[in-house]
Amino acid sequence: MTAFLFTVVGVFGLAIGSFLNVVAYRVPAGISLMRESRCPECDAPIRWWQNVPVVSWVALRGRCANCAAPISGRYAVVEALTGVAFIAVAWWALRVAALARGPETGGPVMAAVTDPVFWIVLAAFLYFAAVSIVLTLIDLDTKRLPNSIVLPSVVVGIVLLALAAAVGGGWLAFLRALGGGAILYAFYFIVRAVSPRGMGGGDVKLAALVGLYLGWVGWATLAVGAFAAFLFGGLFGVALILLRRAKRKTAIPYGPWMIAGAWAGIAVGEPIGRWYVGMLGLS
Repeated sequence: MTAFLFTVVGVFGLAIGSFLNVVAYRVPAGISLMRESRCPECDAPIRWWQNVPVVSWVALRGRCANCAAPISGRYAVVEALTGVAFIAVAWWALRVAALARGPETGGPVMAAVTDPVFWIVLAAFLYFAAVSIVLTLIDLDTKRLPNSIVLPSVVVGIVLLALAAAVGGGWLAFLRALGGGAILYAFYFIVRAVSPRGMGGGDVKLAALVGLYLGWVGWATLAVGAFAAFLFGGLFGVALILLRRAKRKTAIPYGPWMIAGAWAGIAVGEPIGRWYVGMLGLS
């Protein structure tokens, strides 16, 4: 059952990754997502068999089938990365469900697949994973975090997590999620107010989305995820300075580090929180 679930989620992730490539290119350029996909060099339409994630790029040897223009390997990498990310999220969701339920007859997988809350939470975090990938790509390319993606994502996250709370009675987690989003948004808002050149408006809005998901998991996750963003971003900045690729005032995209910190918090925030509390002798 576990292998089947991971296979389905992974294949779904590959398909979503193909769509994320389109979003990452078209949204910053102001191109409709409904437009037919065409080769940017010869304008030939891209057929369905040329759009099979990863496989088509390999079969075509990274070139357009019509004009042989090179196709960036990033397309296949993003598709594969999204598939792997979706599998990782499914594994995490199963683990959380198992810890929440404890030993169950039939095992944690059977318990999870019959629990509607598991599927809603899984959908919410798969959505966050997809948004994380596409926002990272766009921020790296353009140093922008489009409102057209960030703001609707906050609404979708609230709706899905509220639905999970309504079905499973997890209103405390939902209120914590709202609190996490508000706290992280306020923190980044203050940072931007103090140093406008050091923080973009898109980062402040992204903080609300990141805080929402971190808060749902737990307060320790929120704290670790917020700290990890500054740690990762700071280390990256120092590395660029040491390599003479940047100066102290060089602007770097911060959104990817907020997102990396968020997933670090989701992955290890609670264990780190328990370790820290135990080290202080407060447990």
